[in-house]
Amino acid sequence: MIAICRHDFQRFFRSPLGYVYLGVFAVIANLVYFAYCVLSSSSDLSSPFSFLLTVLLFMTPILTMRLLSEEYRQGTDRLLLTAPVRIWEIVLGKFFAALGAIVCCLLITVPWLIILICAGTPAWPTIIGCYIAILCASMVFLAIGLFLSSVTESQLIAAVLSFAVFLGLYLVDALSAAASGTLASILSWFSIFTRYDTFMSAQFSFSNVVYFLSLTVLFLFFTARVLERRRQ
Repeated sequence: MIAICRHDFQRFFRSPLGYVYLGVFAVIANLVYFAYCVLSSSSDLSSPFSFLLTVLLFMTPILTMRLLSEEYRQGTDRLLLTAPVRIWEIVLGKFFAALGAIVCCLLITVPWLIILICAGTPAWPTIIGCYIAILCASMVFLAIGLFLSSVTESQLIAAVLSFAVFLGLYLVDALSAAASGTLASILSWFSIFTRYDTFMSAQFSFSNVVYFLSLTVLFLFFTARVLERRRQ
């Protein structure tokens, strides 16, 4: 698993796409921070992180589309599937490589914390909640994207399918806000964004963590099943 993770993580930075990905994220993230915090002299990071989730909603498919689709296209999936490694090691290696790329993106926000420390007393519960929330949501997005990358040889199709699913998740959140009564409660329970906002308001909920981890494991399981069928 570690070898697969290291190989995919290094491959991300060996291609121009990796640096373009980080560059685009850095530009957008810092513009958002400047608009929400610097111009308004605010130390609240919940608004920038709320916007960053939307950014990742659109950028994650670009990161995950090639994880397995490219292996299929190049024929290197045969080497993976016949290697003396378990399916779960392949899946987790790919997943943690992509998660490592997301962590690199989030490291771009570290200067924000330095600025807040120099400017005054940061609201650490909210800040910690923001980072936990975006990591949990990113894990779900990556697991979904990895699964969709496992079902097609086309990177473009994998990206489009991921965009469609993420848009559906976004619409669930919008419908939960527009609905009322029992329907609103049901949609709100399924909404990733509602649970994400709970973290950013410094309200730690164990059930939300379980929800994010369960979705992540579920789609990683689906990916493993797809690879098992291809190995047969």
